[in-house]
Amino acid sequence: MSKWFYPKGELTSGAWEVSVNDSTPNWKYTGLKIGDFTKQLAFEIPADGWERAILPLEGESVTVEYEGAETGSITLRGRQSVFHGPADFLFLPRATKARITGSGRFAVAEALAKSDKAVQLTKKEDVSVLIRGVAGATRQIHDYGGVDLLDASAMVVVEVNVPSGNHSGIPPHRHDRYVAGVESNLEEIYYFEMAVNRLLPTPKQSDPVGFFRVYASDERPIDLTLEIRSGDVALVPYGYHGPASAIPPYDMYFMNVMAGPDPDRSWNIVDDPKHAFFRSSWDSLKPDNRLPYRA
Repeated sequence: MSKWFYPKGELTSGAWEVSVNDSTPNWKYTGLKIGDFTKQLAFEIPADGWERAILPLEGESVTVEYEGAETGSITLRGRQSVFHGPADFLFLPRATKARITGSGRFAVAEALAKSDKAVQLTKKEDVSVLIRGVAGATRQIHDYGGVDLLDASAMVVVEVNVPSGNHSGIPPHRHDRYVAGVESNLEEIYYFEMAVNRLLPTPKQSDPVGFFRVYASDERPIDLTLEIRSGDVALVPYGYHGPASAIPPYDMYFMNVMAGPDPDRSWNIVDDPKHAFFRSSWDSLKPDNRLPYRA
């Protein structure tokens, strides 16, 4: 059977805490690396056919020296944690090597590139911060790599903060076949972190936990109900997915990396028709006023 869930530690490769790429079984178009500077002082990225995006997860700053069609060095400003607003974000096109140094922890999102693009820096003040959903379905989106915001050839990258007691991915949706203008065919990586709700006192002991659901949208088998903790990775090759649930008193964070074989770079989803009616009630409900989380 295919493996779609990797608890923390199962995707460790060398100094990388997480390494997902096309050598991961049954995976082709997307990748993700998580680095920690307490374990290694510098990380190297090769010049190859993958486009990449680098951003700090926590810590003061990350410096990226890069060389390809463009050459340069950029220091990215970090943040206290993934629950404290966006960080600076750097996109590197394919055929660009990089050396990464700094403090704290950082992520490298990857997608199999379809064409050449330019290096692009998005400062944290310019990241699109969106509040989506209503009531218990409210969550905060950091839209670093949406199709209208980043000029990538294949990659879509977002972060999501789900406050304690709320759910993301409501109604559950799919993007696993290509219908122009209606639905995209995208692999999706979920990288999770969990923490005690940032509005509560920090306890002496805790076990931050959440849940995530994936299930079949056609004859292809998939059926996952996952208990989520920090550092876990879920791969969604197809199927309906959602909710991602933040169990009180814990907040949930996840990073999504998406790409696929479609002739265009789009992010079109289709709701599960059994649950799609919920959207019709949104006009009568209000967003959760605990968001947005800022620095």
